[in-house]
Amino acid sequence: MQNLVGKEVEVLALETTYKGRLIEIGETEVYLEAESGWIMIPGEKIISITEQEDQSA
Repeated sequence: MQNLVGKEVEVLALETTYKGRLIEIGETEVYLEAESGWIMIPGEKIISITEQEDQSA
């Protein structure tokens, strides 16, 4: 997962899906920078983290 730091990702969590730039993967949470601001997602709620496809093409 560390290879995704700094990239645009999609985080699938129990209650919603988040999109943004992955800033940090901590021991208990993941930090994203999204258009709406910073997002902290508790690790126990995360189902998956995947790199977003380039949608500029």
